[in-house]
Amino acid sequence: MGVFLPEDISQRITQFMNGKIDFPFIKKEEIIGVFYLFGKDYGITGQTEFLITTDLAKRTIAQLSRDVRIFHTMVNKMDSKSIRENYMRRALQISVELQNNNINNSPSSSSIGPEMNKRISGDPTILSSCFAQHIAHYKRDYFFELFQPFKETQVPTSLRSKLENRMLLLGFNVKNLKSLPFESSLSPFINWLKNRCQ
Repeated sequence: MGVFLPEDISQRITQFMNGKIDFPFIKKEEIIGVFYLFGKDYGITGQTEFLITTDLAKRTIAQLSRDVRIFHTMVNKMDSKSIRENYMRRALQISVELQNNNINNSPSSSSIGPEMNKRISGDPTILSSCFAQHIAHYKRDYFFELFQPFKETQVPTSLRSKLENRMLLLGFNVKNLKSLPFESSLSPFINWLKNRCQ
């Protein structure tokens, strides 16, 4: 799971957690784009895996919808202080996980800081909450689109190793596909992924 719009979301989350900016740190008119990529190791093969993944995608959407409703009703928990505390609690969990990994793997201690910042700002729990919180705060509509396993000819050559035979769930904080300022829902994700793979 990740957020690809706005492109600087990692920096915003880091600044928010450091107290340099407050919630909401995404403007009402900004497009938020989230993605879930299924079939990480071997892709999605066969009808059974396809049905299991489709069900998982539906459950993911349902969970996010529940989160939006919960945040919408918990107005007293939708201030900078409460949200920052929740993010910091999750950051502490990540820190403990990294320290345990470092004890087992014995890497140099200098790699802990940058890796931790990267893990925190890209953490699926934090990113998922961020998406749901901003939708609830602004009372925005949202929609999801699930893409079938990509065939070799459907993705750019440079992204085949990342996307071929995988299913993709995209979500946006707008009512429907027509509300997006892009030629398709897939195009901003493909552009973002191309930039990351350069």
